[in-house]
Amino acid sequence: MSRLSQEVRQLLQEQVTVWELARKNYAALEEVQVKTFSFGTYTIRVQFNPARIQSSAAKVDAKSIQERPCFLCPAHLPDVQKGLPFGEEYQILVNPFPIFPEHFTIPDYQHTDQLIRGRYEDMLDLAQALEEYVIFYNGPKCGASAPDHLHFQAGNKGFLPLEQDIRQVRKEAVLSDGLHTVYRMREYSRNGFLVESSSKLSAVTFFYILYHYLEIPEGEMEPRMNILTWYEKDTWYSYIVPRDKHRPDCYFAEGEENCLISPASVDLGGVFITPLEKDFRNITGEQIKRILSEITISDSQMDQLVSRIQYTKMEN
Repeated sequence: MSRLSQEVRQLLQEQVTVWELARKNYAALEEVQVKTFSFGTYTIRVQFNPARIQSSAAKVDAKSIQERPCFLCPAHLPDVQKGLPFGEEYQILVNPFPIFPEHFTIPDYQHTDQLIRGRYEDMLDLAQALEEYVIFYNGPKCGASAPDHLHFQAGNKGFLPLEQDIRQVRKEAVLSDGLHTVYRMREYSRNGFLVESSSKLSAVTFFYILYHYLEIPEGEMEPRMNILTWYEKDTWYSYIVPRDKHRPDCYFAEGEENCLISPASVDLGGVFITPLEKDFRNITGEQIKRILSEITISDSQMDQLVSRIQYTKMEN
């Protein structure tokens, strides 16, 4: 175990001892209900987690953001909440509303927008330093409940089905150069790119090629995406999921059709979070597949991206 992994694990143990909110919510994880859906080569777990209502139902419109104090700024943290520095820009904090048994938020010290441009390399550095954890990024309108403050999150390995899915789901190589392979995941209900790289430079280079070809929605500053990254046996793994929609139609539906699910990286990694018991009881495998397909880019959009990326590679 890396030194930093040991230190953050100790931080968690200390925080749940002195911070009542964290203690209560981590203890509640032991009681959460879970059910699993199998889709052949992959699985989705659904977790009934009432504490996550604050994230799933978060108002992230500009007016709501402006009217609330930023809960990731150092000046607004509870006195009891302590952190560990990572470099000069970030600190690692215990997430008091956990999904993982070990769940951390890693905000920039400065209040700056949640944008990944210029920061993907930081994700790779975090993954290497925190070898026991998966690092993930939720873009604005992609599940981030604090789109006004740059942050990553981390959760312990072995929790997300994605980690095993990548070895079982059918994949097609999009690019390969010996140190670096990019795959397209097939028959996975959510289109995305799996990057396996022993070269940080190669991984970063591909990321910005992809970034260049992703559409920026009108009125927004970046393409919509979720990213999950981890480091294992001298190799970085990243699953990069371009997004089409922020929330599925069922989120806004009335009556029995309503389902309060606001998918972010954890959901795309194979653990669906339902803060309401009715949604946990009623959700079906077909609904899960429909939600995943609805919020991520279409097969035709994915085809176009693959063609453009391969053409760029040939040109270079």
